[in-house]
Amino acid sequence: MAYEKFIEEYLSKELLKKQKPSFDAVEKLIIRSAKDLKTAKANLSIDEGIAYTVAYLAMLRAGRAFMLLKGFRPVGGYQHKTVVEFMAQCLEKEYKSIVERFDRMRRKRNIFTYD
Repeated sequence: MAYEKFIEEYLSKELLKKQKPSFDAVEKLIIRSAKDLKTAKANLSIDEGIAYTVAYLAMLRAGRAFMLLKGFRPVGGYQHKTVVEFMAQCLEKEYKSIVERFDRMRRKRNIFTYD
């Protein structure tokens, strides 16, 4: 699906909302994402599930920062999935495997959190 069609569809489904880009907010998300990665690494030997969840949150925050730079934010009940799908639309095919890992992490984190 073309990027423009994706945006139109997700706006109409109310999964995306236009948001004025804020470089301050983007910077805060990126800083927090880096902190999450350090936290995940520090907790890996203590609790792998928590480390995995925090690493996932780092990716989610980085994805949200990217969306914000593009002028959007996820809304509704599928925000995590929307971030993954937005990233899949924006990144070149050479990054497909990374986006697929991001989606697997999303699903696995969901199991850790809700089961």
